[in-house]
Amino acid sequence: MKKIFHSLSFVNYRIWFFGALVANIGTWMQRIAQDWLVLRILTDNSGFAVGVTTALQFAPLLVLTPVAGVLADRVNRRKLLMWTQAGMGLTALIQAILVLSGHAQLWHIYVLALALGAIAAIDAPARQIFVGEMVPSASLPNAVALNSMSFNAARLVGPGVSGILIAAVGTGWVFLINAISFGATIIALGMMKISELRELPRAPRSKGQVRDGLRYVRRRTDILVIMIVAGVVSALGLNFQLTSAVMATQVFDQKATGYGVIGSIMAIGSVAGALMAARRPQPRVRLVIMSAFVFGIAAGINALAPTWELYLLTSIAVGFCSLTMITSANTAIQMSTEPSMRGRVMSLYTLVFLGTTPIGAPFVGWVAETISPRWSVGIGALASILVAVGAGIWAKQHWRVEVHYQWHRPYVDIDGPGERAARREENLVPHTEEIQQDPVLNAECVKGEQRV
Repeated sequence: MKKIFHSLSFVNYRIWFFGALVANIGTWMQRIAQDWLVLRILTDNSGFAVGVTTALQFAPLLVLTPVAGVLADRVNRRKLLMWTQAGMGLTALIQAILVLSGHAQLWHIYVLALALGAIAAIDAPARQIFVGEMVPSASLPNAVALNSMSFNAARLVGPGVSGILIAAVGTGWVFLINAISFGATIIALGMMKISELRELPRAPRSKGQVRDGLRYVRRRTDILVIMIVAGVVSALGLNFQLTSAVMATQVFDQKATGYGVIGSIMAIGSVAGALMAARRPQPRVRLVIMSAFVFGIAAGINALAPTWELYLLTSIAVGFCSLTMITSANTAIQMSTEPSMRGRVMSLYTLVFLGTTPIGAPFVGWVAETISPRWSVGIGALASILVAVGAGIWAKQHWRVEVHYQWHRPYVDIDGPGERAARREENLVPHTEEIQQDPVLNAECVKGEQRV
């Protein structure tokens, strides 16, 4: 247990973790309230309108994320995050005022979703890199996994509380609570001990920095594979805001409380996935590919669930697999990227991972509205399986891939650019003496779990 939470021993990360947890709970509460507002109050069960709202929230990523990556490589990330968190809190406050005053219209939600997306596009790369300033590089995988756990622990609490509040007092108060919750991260950033933050290399001002990032990623086929797999799964398989809403209301005839329960149930699997990820010293490309494949299987079963209870049960597996893929992809890219390029590379990853949502969400919404809600989940399951199989075939043709069969745990051993780069990172690989002294590491190495 101590190994799982060891990043919390660093005071700045500990402050950030709990501040972000409060804000994440508010964010999940707003997500449920916003979808319910659009689906049941501002429209007549329009899955397409929910898809458009989601698309507008992520559309700015397509334009702003590359520039945001350059900004994250240049400026003081702590101060930048203070401004972005304040901006997101302001959009939630405006939404609360509109709803509570009875003046909210669908186009208001569209505009605010677009504004929130623009701020989030600037926030995302800086937030991801800032983790590396709070903990040593050897603790980065653990810190990234705990960030995911915080986000999904909030998902355990937020949707359920949101559903209860929507039924009791309406959506407007949920938006107001979210606006206030952003104060927790701003206070956390202000409380940090500046002297204990690790100074990461910053890129000097120069022309063509976005192009430099693109060239760097183009040379790194391991990063490209991760981005393609994550992008396809995200575009068609991770539209939980939309698919959960239409499945709950149109297939299983649930009300606001039932809809909120889906997010909380799915978060159980996500938290479990994050806890497992926190134990891994260094995820590889193979884990991203395999978790995407298993996610597709789980989502397919989820789409076919005949009863509400079975749908909730399979949602746990969906949450577990999706979180495993997301955390592994994020950590693998950060760990294998040069620090001075990390902002631009992570911004491109964010662009691919989240920026595909404006393309996928309206399509998935259209599928839900014209074909069936079950197919809105099934199309993501099918796409995830196909992209994972395609990535595996490509890796086998271009990299050294070995499949080892053991009675207790088969695994795939991929020796690609990321693996070779990782072997050169001495501070991320346990020394021989440490392995010999640590019976856990020694046992894992014997079983092949540390192979690259």
